[in-house]
Amino acid sequence: MQIFLAGLLFICGLCFTVYGGDSFILAASRISEIFAIPKFIIGATVVSLATTLPELLVSLFAAADGKTDMAIGNAIGSVSANTGLILALSIIFIPCSLNRKKLGIKCLLLVLSAAMLWLFSYEGFLSAAGCSLLLCFFAAFIFDNISSAKNSSEHQSSIAEGEGIILSVIRLTVGALGIIFGAELLVDNASVLGLRLGISEAIISTTVLAVGTSLPELITTICAIKRQESSLSIGNIIGANIIDLTIILPLCSLLSGKALPVTKKSFMLDMPFCFLAICIAVIPAVYKEKFSRIQGFLLLFAYITYMAITVFFA
Repeated sequence: MQIFLAGLLFICGLCFTVYGGDSFILAASRISEIFAIPKFIIGATVVSLATTLPELLVSLFAAADGKTDMAIGNAIGSVSANTGLILALSIIFIPCSLNRKKLGIKCLLLVLSAAMLWLFSYEGFLSAAGCSLLLCFFAAFIFDNISSAKNSSEHQSSIAEGEGIILSVIRLTVGALGIIFGAELLVDNASVLGLRLGISEAIISTTVLAVGTSLPELITTICAIKRQESSLSIGNIIGANIIDLTIILPLCSLLSGKALPVTKKSFMLDMPFCFLAICIAVIPAVYKEKFSRIQGFLLLFAYITYMAITVFFA
């Protein structure tokens, strides 16, 4: 009975998180459009920040409860899901070009963030130096986006109607509350399910929890595929991944008041796969200035293999 109730509450948490994320994304996008911020910048900053709220809050709640395995597993697992599953589906359906000027620095920051996170965890914990470097990468990401917004020819001034802003702010607030409540339900009941089923929190967090908190990115990508707006989808995923890697774990470390312990599984399996998936997605695309379906299928195959190893052999 307890497993059934925990499963039901876990699903409710997912629903609240997805609904809240969707509402937050729509409101954030609307506010950005009101002020005429370019579409790619919306994808890489506002929408990325909105869609990473579930991962951020789930990991922060987990760290506050002392469940550091879950905090790390969720953050890294979400990046792996974003790249190996969601980005893969996006470029399988829409093999799109990549503007090296717009995306070059962001792609470099993404590769470096994954590499540094892995490197600074080799002692069995994420060190203070590693957290500081990741926060510097986050600051560089924000600075690059502000510079891009200022230099973009798409940027034009506009005056917003008061009603539109008020409605968007209300949706933004409702969405944020939904994400917070849903994240709390997810963490608590994922832990209960893992305990009752004899599955470690690390495995639960890198599989079910990571995919669940990545649903907002998946929803955004599906909408972008429908509208043939690949730049919004790619910008959102790259931005979300950088935020996941550079801000979530340093904040978790600050909240827990100590260096985050990194399990052998995370260091030997989760982090290497995350880095590999990012390299497969980013390096050929930057070199050729386009994504290809082959990359998409390769990423999807790699992600399925990673999930199989995680579930059956970890």
